[in-house]
Amino acid sequence: MNVGLGLPISDPPALLDWARCADAGPFSTVALLDRLVYDNPEPLVTLAALAGATGRIRVQTEVLLAPLRQPALMAKQVATLDRLSEGRLTLGIGLGGRRDDYTAAGVGVRGRGARLDEIMTDMRRIWSGEPYGEESGPIGPAPTRQGGPEILFGGFTTATVQRVARFGDGLLSASPLDDTDRLFRATEQAWRAAGRTGRPKLVAQVNAALGPDTTIEEARGHLRRYYGGPHYMDLPANYTDLVGQRMLTTSGEVRDAVDRLTEIGADEIIFYCWSADMDQIDRFAEALA
Repeated sequence: MNVGLGLPISDPPALLDWARCADAGPFSTVALLDRLVYDNPEPLVTLAALAGATGRIRVQTEVLLAPLRQPALMAKQVATLDRLSEGRLTLGIGLGGRRDDYTAAGVGVRGRGARLDEIMTDMRRIWSGEPYGEESGPIGPAPTRQGGPEILFGGFTTATVQRVARFGDGLLSASPLDDTDRLFRATEQAWRAAGRTGRPKLVAQVNAALGPDTTIEEARGHLRRYYGGPHYMDLPANYTDLVGQRMLTTSGEVRDAVDRLTEIGADEIIFYCWSADMDQIDRFAEALA
């Protein structure tokens, strides 16, 4: 089982140290979330710095809010990061659930799913080397892998599953175990129905904090702040409380999550760390040994 770490966003300068330590450990990936109306570091810029500070570990957006971005420039930025990291980029991509992010970007909420489909079509065409349009030539650089970097779609819906089958390499699920199992099976079914060969990559994201009470309370505070507020779309009113309650806080819970997610076919688990306590890297490594 591959295990990655979602990096805490409260102390951006410390992320270089987090990435270097994770790179020296047993972890497969370091990941960063994306928001606009929040004090998180911009993920593509930050992951470029982290790729330069590491030599082995993959770097991943989790997930990049594609409808907020212009597709030609985004395709160029992603391909550049893919080349700089020598193919270590996984592009987690999705819609996001915050209305204020769309408002700040000047992008309408209605039709955002169709916009994402158009963006994926445009980026795949750009990464294939085709001219961007009748009056525009190709947009480089070419990505390391023909057709673009590894792409995971994050989400909870049937539309997300269908996008994996049409455009992606796999699914990123941040749902509870039962829902993740359902989404994994639906993704496999859609993949086969689309005539895709091989199998989709199945990745689970789990919020976790390991350490003393101060570390756990810091993590819960950042988690509540990130998921709090009135701007979420299509989520229950108590969603923030549910997310906080599901956060793992012991080594036993972490090991149990690995066992249970392995049973339902996860290829990788990303434990998202909300506390800036760097000693968690060693604690996760010990829990997983």
